[in-house]
This record gives sequence, C-alpha cells and structure tokens, in this order.
Amino acid sequence: MKEKILVTSALPYANGPLHIGHMVEYIQTDVYVRALKMAGKDVIYLCADDTHGTPIEVNAAKEKKTPEQFIKEWFRKHKQELEAYHIGQDSFYTTHSKESQHFTELIFSRLKEKGLIYTKDIELMYCEHDKRFLPDRFVKGICPKCGAKDQYGDICESCGTTYTPVDLIQSYCVLCKNTPVRKKSNHYFFKLSSFSKKLEKYIGGNKNLQPEIKNQILNWIKGGLEDWNISRDAPYFGFRIPGEKEKYFYVWLDAPVGYISSLANYLKGDLKKAEKQWNESKIIHFIGKDIIYFHLLFWPAVLMGSDFTPPENVVVHGFLNVNKEKMSKSRGTFFTAEDFRKAAEPEFFRYYIAGSLTHTMTDIDLDIENFKARINNELVANIANFAYRTLSFANRAFDSKLSKIRDRMLLEEIERKSGEAVKAYESLDFRKAVSIILDISSMGNRYFQDNQPWELVKTNKGETHKTITDCVNIVKTLSILVKPILPEFSREIEKQLNIKEQNFSDLSKKLENHKIGEAKIILKKIEELKLDIPKKKEEEPEEPFSRLNLRVAKIKSVSEHYKADKLLLINVDLGKETRQIVAGLRPFYENPQILVGKHIVVVSNLEHADLRGEKSEGMLLAAETNDVKTVRVVEAPKSKPGDQVYVEGIGTGKKTVKFDEFMKVSIYVQENKVLYKGSQLQTDKEKLVSEVKEGKVR
Repeated sequence: MKEKILVTSALPYANGPLHIGHMVEYIQTDVYVRALKMAGKDVIYLCADDTHGTPIEVNAAKEKKTPEQFIKEWFRKHKQELEAYHIGQDSFYTTHSKESQHFTELIFSRLKEKGLIYTKDIELMYCEHDKRFLPDRFVKGICPKCGAKDQYGDICESCGTTYTPVDLIQSYCVLCKNTPVRKKSNHYFFKLSSFSKKLEKYIGGNKNLQPEIKNQILNWIKGGLEDWNISRDAPYFGFRIPGEKEKYFYVWLDAPVGYISSLANYLKGDLKKAEKQWNESKIIHFIGKDIIYFHLLFWPAVLMGSDFTPPENVVVHGFLNVNKEKMSKSRGTFFTAEDFRKAAEPEFFRYYIAGSLTHTMTDIDLDIENFKARINNELVANIANFAYRTLSFANRAFDSKLSKIRDRMLLEEIERKSGEAVKAYESLDFRKAVSIILDISSMGNRYFQDNQPWELVKTNKGETHKTITDCVNIVKTLSILVKPILPEFSREIEKQLNIKEQNFSDLSKKLENHKIGEAKIILKKIEELKLDIPKKKEEEPEEPFSRLNLRVAKIKSVSEHYKADKLLLINVDLGKETRQIVAGLRPFYENPQILVGKHIVVVSNLEHADLRGEKSEGMLLAAETNDVKTVRVVEAPKSKPGDQVYVEGIGTGKKTVKFDEFMKVSIYVQENKVLYKGSQLQTDKEKLVSEVKEGKVR
C-alpha cells in the first residue's frame, strides 16, 4: 500500500476577500501537491474556511446578517477565487461544521481527562461602553517593548514581541475608541508548558523542518513556554464549551482542527475513518511565517496530548511585497485575488510566484515590470511560442504526423535535466524547477533554429520530419514539467499533442509515428497590465533604517580617554580606511583589551563628533539589557572589515546622517538575534547575534 500524505494550506479567515498574498501559499501548496501526484504519490490536499471569532460576530452584525449567513457568503467567494487560480484542493470545507465540533470537543475532553486543562481567573480588558470583554485584536495601543503606536493586543508588528492586551500602553477599544478597564474572568488553559521536552525532541529531531525555523522554535522553548488560554467570553461566534453557557472555544483551538474535519468531509463524514487516516498518514502543513508559533508549538502539543499524530513537516514561506513595498491599501500595493486575475491570467501569476519560490522564509517581491517582462520573455516567447511553432509546422509540413526521433543524445540530455526538475519540485525549490524548464525550452528553440526546418524541408523532407519529431517530443516534455505550475496550459498542449493525461513517468516515453492535433496559440503577451500602482517618491527614503550605512570593522587598538573615565578610544579597520571611534564602554568591560581583534558593526556614515576633545568618526553598535546593567558590542565574527551590514529588502544610506536620525532607528535584540522590525541584521556571510538575550541596540 502507498503511504498516504495529507497536505494542508493555512485556513483563510472568512472575514474578507482573498488577496494575492494568500494566493502565494495556495499556489506553493498546489504546485507541490500536483508534483507529488504526478510522481505517483497518494496525496490529499485539505483546506477550509476559518469561520469563528469575534471579528466575524461583529462584522456580521454590522451587515445585519447572522454569522452563519456571513461566513456562507465568504465561503462561496473564497471557493470561487481558489478555483479561478486552479488550486486543486481535494476538500475545501468550513470549521463551522458538525465534524469540526466533534473533533474539537473530542480533543478537549481527552486533554481534560489527562489533566492538561485547568481553569483560573485572569485579568482581561473590558469595554464598559460595548459591554464586552475584548479579545487580542480588539485592543490597540503602544507596544511595551519598542514604543510602536497602534499595535494589536497580541503581537507588535514592528518588533515582533508577543504580549497580552493588558501589557499595552494607552490601550483603546477598536470598536468605540474608548479606554477599556481591567476585569477578571475565569478561563480554561492548556498546559503548553508541560510539553517543553516533548516539543524540543519533536522539533530538534525533525530533519524536514527548515533550519531557521528549527532554531527559532527551539529558542522559544528554551525561553520557557506559557500555558495557553483556549477559551473566550460571550458574545462570541464559535463552539460553546460543553457545560458552559458564556464560554466558547478560542478560534486558535478549533481552527487547526479544521484540517481534520476537512479530511472527514473528504471521507463523506466518516469520523472514525478520518481519525484513523490522520494518524496513519504523513502530514505536511504549508503556512506563512506569521503563524509559526501556533503551528509548531501549540498545535503539535494539542495533537500529542489528545493522541493525534503531529505534522511531519511544516513548510514556512515569507510574505509577498509589491514593488518592494509591504502590501498596503494606503500605498496602493494591495490587490485582491480578483483584482489581479482581472488584470492578468491566473496562470501568469502562478508562473511568476513559482519561479520565485524556494524552500526558505525569504519574502517574495512582485515587481510589476519584472512580472510583465518574465511572462512575455520567458513563458510566452520561450515556452509557449516554441510549442506553437513546432506543432504548427508539423501540421503544415507533415499533415500532423510524426516519424522517428533523430537526435537521441539531445533527448537523453533533456530527459536527464527533466529528472533534476522533478527533484527540484520534491525539494520545494520551484525556482530551480522553472530555471531547468526554461533551459530545456531554450535547447528546443536552438535546435529548431539551428536546423532551419523551413529550409531543410525543401531538400531533405525525411530528415526534417525527424527533426520536427524531436521538437514535438521536447514540447511533450515541457508540457509534463510545467504541469504542476500551469495545469491548464499543460492540458491544452496535451490536447494539441493528441495524448492522454501525462505524469512524470511519461518523461522517458517518446512520441513516434503518432498523429497530433491542431496547433493553437494558447498564451499571448501582456500588452498592458491595468493595475493602479502609485510611483515611489525617490526623494524620500522608505524608512529610517535605509538612511544608515552599517559596515563591519575590526578593532585594532583600545585606549582610555584622558578626560573621561567612561569613554574608550577605539581604532578600527573598515577595510579601505582606519578610523577612531569614541565609545562609552569602559564601565561594561573589566578589561577593555579583550575588544581588540573583534569584528564589530559601525555606523560608517554618522556625522563626526568631538567628544571631550577627541574626534569620533562614526559609532559602534552595542546591545544593552533593559536594565542597562550589561552592554556588549554587536559582533560579526565571520565577516571581513568593510562588509555591508543590512536588512533584507531595505536599502543603505549614502548621505551623512545626524545622531538624532540614528536614534529614530529602533534596533533591538530578541532571543540573542539583532533585529529591526522583526528582520535580522546580516552580512552576506552571517546573520548577527548578540551576547545580550533581550534589549536595545544603541
């Protein structure tokens, strides 16, 4: 029997339209699933609408609809968009179902029986105006860590710190803008803290997970896990906790259960069979990097505790930016899936995204001009045009009939490359797969052009016939290899080739003495992409960090300032020049000479200053604990003097900056990582870490 594989995408929230950022994940999952199926694997692709929570209850009321009516409308619209982008889910279901309720209550009861659930009184934010407890996303305020304004009550989008709503400074209710009060309520908690060792073993021993994910999760575990509040107060749209009148399961408990209920839906409602099949299958989740904590800590622990199999792999992707900007309605860089497919063929978007995806968390940039160029020059001019010119020539010159192949070595080389493309799909390196496909198409175009069949047919029709047969076989290979990415394009090529549906096993088979169908143009170049995107103002930098020019410097010597006992005079090598930096590090290093030889980070374009009679030609970065008892220089031991320090996706400054401009840049340390707005500072050789675990960088 074949091993069963269950593959899921994160559940879209039934509170608004799908946007192109959502489609990145569904395309990534769909391409992977199609590739596995083409390789003969037994795969089921599962997904569902995430339908519970306060936002749905509130927004349904605003539209004078019941929550059930509200989620039903979004279910229809979501399904329509997924189908429009050819996302081939085997089951797209809803978390508001009898199957979801059954499995949520089953999991809860098993956890409770094992003593993994308890209740306690906690202090929550309560809006006296709206007469309700406020969940995380209905409280906003100032981040207690970095001071960013208008942050939600669970996580700061600026620095990535997690907290509770009561931790926010100057908090306010999202619904009415009034200041909430603190009020006690009794809630159910899951003992996540008791799973630390199991989770450490599960994560640490998992060879499938991306290394950067493993390190991040293991650091969270080492930092200590807190028990998880799995209940919410009424009014709330969701499943009521058995035996309670005013308490509901928190959406993050029943939402991932939607994966299991979607499997039950696929199995026509057979609950016992769904549980058995889940526990006997290999489970792979695809998610965005913003929900790692839930899927790699909370969800596996819940599954382990309730005797369900945790996922074997969780594939994490980055965010989608548009023209190097975060998707934003105010910036004109936010597009719904419907917006984009009205401007360009959905398969064009599938091709572009697949060609940008690797097995990393790196963000993807949808550059509109690059999108148009890649579609026109790669997909249409290279792949689609080769198919049409080959098949139409066979139609005209040989009455659509093929003969024998001619260049066996060429086709063997293409078969070898095809095997590499299949491996690239299986390893989730779709960018490499697309690169190989383009290489094969270019080989076909060169072969066609070099043999000049339009001339050769006049003198040697037999050899021309074989040449075209070779080219048709290359078209067949391309139609198989692009199928996970372009299922409709591939299906149309199969129709024109007059062959059955192809899989990867057909790559080694040759078309000879076969009659093809009529060639037709399938894809046309993009003449104009009607998307309204405002142009950037070149004169204004995108944000403060882009004004800095950070460089690696090696400390050559250290001496004490003759007029100030807290200051050190530090001579550094910046690769092409040496400079003197004056730094207030003396109180924090018992023996300052241990700094000599260290590779540190310097703000190289900071305005020079006179500090107590000594010239400071820049400033070094140092991390300090929140109580400022410990200060340590930020190091880059693997990098060379002069190497650029940067944050991915943000440019570097060329002009001189003043000290107050530097102070506007909030660099911080979390779990020993040196971060800016959640992204780690790095050079081309390493990502920066600090001896300080938590704190600020100055």
